[in-house]
Amino acid sequence: MVYNCHYHVVWVPKYRRKVLLNPIDVRLKELIIETIQKWKQECVEVEVMPDHVHLLVGCDPQFGIHKLIRLIKGFTSHQLRQEFPDLKKKLPSLWNNSYYVGTTGGVTLEVVKRYVESQKGK
Repeated sequence: MVYNCHYHVVWVPKYRRKVLLNPIDVRLKELIIETIQKWKQECVEVEVMPDHVHLLVGCDPQFGIHKLIRLIKGFTSHQLRQEFPDLKKKLPSLWNNSYYVGTTGGVTLEVVKRYVESQKGK
């Protein structure tokens, strides 16, 4: 099977709390990349803001972007709450249930990648 499916995904912590600060942001980025690689998908770019995450990812349509995001959010929530116990005190669960996902077909992958990269400076 041949495919070229790239997605821009954004999700937020519960109540959009600004809890994704250093060193949590650095560890979250590592965990996201680790999860994507474990499931043999393609991490193009990931940026962590204090109150949301931007991910540009290539995903096999038979695997499913919904499944990949569920795995990422579940694994990162579990790991971060173990490694940073203060998160348990601040939030009943780390992630909001919903997320945004859009395909990158309307613009080039490079344009979306530059947009995601530029978010850190804001």
